[in-house]
Amino acid sequence: MKRIAWLMVAAVMALAVTAAQGGHEFPVYPSYYPHEIQIETLAPERAAELLLAGKLHAYVGREPRFDRPIPESITTVTSLGALVVVRVNPQSKRIKDQASACNVANAAVRELAIRRKDLELHPYPITPFDGDYLYHADRAATAKARVLSENAGAAARALRGLKFREFDASGAKPDAAADWDVAVSDVDVKTLVAQSTFATNGWIAPPWAREGWFVASLILGPAIEASDLRGRVQDELARLRAGTYANTTERINLERELVAELTRPCHTTIAGYTLRRETLNTEYSTGVENIAFDALAGLDTPVFIRTAKLKDFPWNGWLLLGIDTPPTAAWNPIAGFTDPFGRLMWNAIGDPAVIPAPNDVGWILNRISDVQASPKP
Repeated sequence: MKRIAWLMVAAVMALAVTAAQGGHEFPVYPSYYPHEIQIETLAPERAAELLLAGKLHAYVGREPRFDRPIPESITTVTSLGALVVVRVNPQSKRIKDQASACNVANAAVRELAIRRKDLELHPYPITPFDGDYLYHADRAATAKARVLSENAGAAARALRGLKFREFDASGAKPDAAADWDVAVSDVDVKTLVAQSTFATNGWIAPPWAREGWFVASLILGPAIEASDLRGRVQDELARLRAGTYANTTERINLERELVAELTRPCHTTIAGYTLRRETLNTEYSTGVENIAFDALAGLDTPVFIRTAKLKDFPWNGWLLLGIDTPPTAAWNPIAGFTDPFGRLMWNAIGDPAVIPAPNDVGWILNRISDVQASPKP
């Protein structure tokens, strides 16, 4: 009887286990979008204190300076920072023709690679962070090998003592009559792309804003002085914008040819790029997880806010963000949100139909799409 009773109890327990139901929690969440987002302007030192205290989830901007050892829960994400632009002075005594201008530019690039520890040597305008880099990887490798070749090294040694100066690529050109050989500028790619982008009727335009060839045209195009070369560049840009090509192969070849034309003159060239490192709190109970970030914009992107999983509730919570620049622009979706603070805020409250893909030149849907399977044959 005891054995029969034991079997009956075991059977009831098995039945109870198989009949168990889940709670009210959804097995798949449509989004981890926070129900409250706080954005505050903070100095790097203050951001470091709040990150260590678990009172800040992410800091958009410069790396904070910590005054004590950093725990493993404080991590960084890396994205493209700036393209380092080298401009040769046409009035320099070292410049006699196109060949001498190229020698000076290559010598300057080699010297910058030694001087600047933050510079990733990459003398080509499209970087591994760009979604269309694979279309240009062979030419990027060739450009780097050319700068590092023995002949280029000998030319660089013969050009010792180059006079460098800095200039703002977004402002006035450096005075060519001044006593300098090479001017250097860091062009922030995130800012350049943001200034060339606008939102209208729920869409972000232009669709090619994140294409490497487009960014290269913004930096190198204005420096082209030869009228025939400028005309070819403008024609190729017009074809790419209008989509007047037969297929993908023709489009890629057109993009490659455009970049080849842009990099043909040596008076303005790219030395390489710098990296942007932004800080996150991923502590188990107070931090974030499951985050996505953008290869060009880092954390200042809609995809970060829409994927950062908080720990307050299974599906959302309070997202605390810091930024290193105070607001300066108007807050309106027509002509405002043009400064870093405003763009971050618009990334949080804007609701476009599509948002930039984090590691590609394309776009992804802002919401879940009800995609129906094709009917079985």
